[in-house]
Amino acid sequence: MQERAQTARILEQHSEIILKDAVAIFPFAGAESSDQERSANLADLILQLLTTAVREGELDPRTGRVADLRQLALDFGLTVRQLFGLVYVMERAALDEVALDESFGATSEGWPGIAQMVRRGSFDVLAAVAERITREPDQSALHDSLTALHTRAVLLAALEKEIRRVERFLHPFAMILVDVDHLAEINAKHGYGFGDRVLERIGIVIRNYFREHDWVTRCSEDTFAILLPETIRANAESLAEGLRVTVEERLALRDYRTEEQVQVTVSVAVLIGDGQSSNHADAVLRQAEEAVERAKQAGRNRVEVVEIGGTRVPRPARARGV
Repeated sequence: MQERAQTARILEQHSEIILKDAVAIFPFAGAESSDQERSANLADLILQLLTTAVREGELDPRTGRVADLRQLALDFGLTVRQLFGLVYVMERAALDEVALDESFGATSEGWPGIAQMVRRGSFDVLAAVAERITREPDQSALHDSLTALHTRAVLLAALEKEIRRVERFLHPFAMILVDVDHLAEINAKHGYGFGDRVLERIGIVIRNYFREHDWVTRCSEDTFAILLPETIRANAESLAEGLRVTVEERLALRDYRTEEQVQVTVSVAVLIGDGQSSNHADAVLRQAEEAVERAKQAGRNRVEVVEIGGTRVPRPARARGV
């Protein structure tokens, strides 16, 4: 157990180098994409799952991160063979880095067992994804299995249509992007099962908060997106701020192992569409993601507003920082 924990720590400590090496080889393993950020996200998720498998000795296929990996593979258009090739690339990059560790690497007495743990971890990742594919062959592209919300693929399709409709009729729309603050730290401290509880509960809160005809989606691992047709700026900002406050004031979960109460907050972006943009859906979503990142950098638990085209809307800070 101690060797597992130590190997997992080495993977975490050297994650930057491992990811850099793996992403550089990804195009040769099937992940040919001009979007380096998406490739980096895919690599990061594979490494997180590999680290979890090494630390815990197993990987539950029901966990949200396995579903996220499958969804990213769908977004990339990867075949199962290509996805397995990428996991193998990550395994090799991880082994190469662990082997260089002075006290725990290839020259240590325990190296054969350590290497076997990493190889078994990559096998566990592949097995979990394969089981997920077997269990959910048809619906995963449309609905997220953890939250039952629509997926990123559905959001992009709906957003593309909304952009074109707004350009034609000049009606306003808005999109709200909600990112869970400190989810990685929550997972590390309380376990990925607890993190899944957080995501599931936030999904319920968001679904109940918005209208029936709004598009409510789980956009990525820790991000939710809500597309709001026929919505003016003032209403979108009010909704975003109200959601932020609702999560902060009402969403606290108990870790039943430690009895610790875990406060949950979110960073929120509001993107305003006024009918004057010719951007495509992926570019619009990227602007919203950048706005969320600014909210996080400014202290988290706050709302950032941006217009399509990149213009930030000046507004007073309403955060109660975390």
